[in-house]
Amino acid sequence: MADIEALIGSWRMDAWTRTSTSTGETTDALGPSPIGYIAYHRCGRMMATVFRRDRRAPQDRSWTIEEKAALFDDMLAYVASFRLEGNRVIHEVDGSWNPKWRGALDRPFTLDGDRLVISGAPGTDPATGEDVIYRMEFTKD
Repeated sequence: MADIEALIGSWRMDAWTRTSTSTGETTDALGPSPIGYIAYHRCGRMMATVFRRDRRAPQDRSWTIEEKAALFDDMLAYVASFRLEGNRVIHEVDGSWNPKWRGALDRPFTLDGDRLVISGAPGTDPATGEDVIYRMEFTKD
């Protein structure tokens, strides 16, 4: 069982991959080298925000509906309370960029010094609808 104190802090995302459960193919979830952080606080709260590194450049006009949808698909953000149960971290989501994520997100994880890996839980890719297994790798900031 992981020590909750070792999880407390800010973690910079190094990689985020998705493996298709139907084909076994592994690809980057938000392109190579996403920009993101996950933070765990002693009060039992956490937050996660991740962006595709090569997002659309700012424009001098309003975004089209299609451009807004692409920006939505190029990110992840949510806030939650959290608890540990063995080698799993449970995020009780209060609010998210994806309303389907409300409630408990049960995530297996490993923690080795300044390296955090969250992986193993099945999910549905919100952009494609495909069943996948995500793997997120972080370094303590």
